[in-house]
Amino acid sequence: MTTQIFFALSDPHRQEILLRLARGGPQTTLTLLKGIGATRQGATRHLSILEEAGLVKSEKRGREIIREFNPEAVTLAQQWFADLEHAWDSRLDRLRQQYEQE
Repeated sequence: MTTQIFFALSDPHRQEILLRLARGGPQTTLTLLKGIGATRQGATRHLSILEEAGLVKSEKRGREIIREFNPEAVTLAQQWFADLEHAWDSRLDRLRQQYEQE
């Protein structure tokens, strides 16, 4: 799942969409995509990738689709970074111990 999250975050358009949702709360697709600078087809693809990664949830309300940021997916990415940090801290500790023994 983290691979999908990082892929989704690798594009500036998707980053902007996610920031808009995180800052502005749930929005209709039309409102969300104003000024993004992508074609409708491209914007739809970006939203699809964000949704597949779990970063965005959508709900159909009448004729509108409401998009919402899903912070739980970011927690997965944060955990991945925490695990990576822990692994590197352990390596650095072992290196420091080895250096101090010499």
